[in-house]
Amino acid sequence: MVKFVCLCKGGIYNLDKRRVSTILGFTSLVPVIISIIDVYVRKRPISNVYWDITIYSVLSIIGIALAIGSWVTKRRKIPLIIGLLANIFVLACTFLLLFAMGMSEQ
Repeated sequence: MVKFVCLCKGGIYNLDKRRVSTILGFTSLVPVIISIIDVYVRKRPISNVYWDITIYSVLSIIGIALAIGSWVTKRRKIPLIIGLLANIFVLACTFLLLFAMGMSEQ
């Protein structure tokens, strides 16, 4: 049996699997939100595109891992599907951006 413990200001709290699954499910969407905000905030012609590609791909992989972790803890499919679809969409856009940058160099 796995025990999840949260160290908070008031002390140590035991978390049940349902709460951990919910936290991981919502946390899997945070990388997608960060990626979208970063696209709109850093819209300038002089930017390091390869750095952006690295950041987006790492965030997407972290989001996919969190979505799978959400599914493993409680076997709830809705956070898994939403987290996977959103992060795979960002990863696919990142791959297309990498593909376009490779074509533009030739």
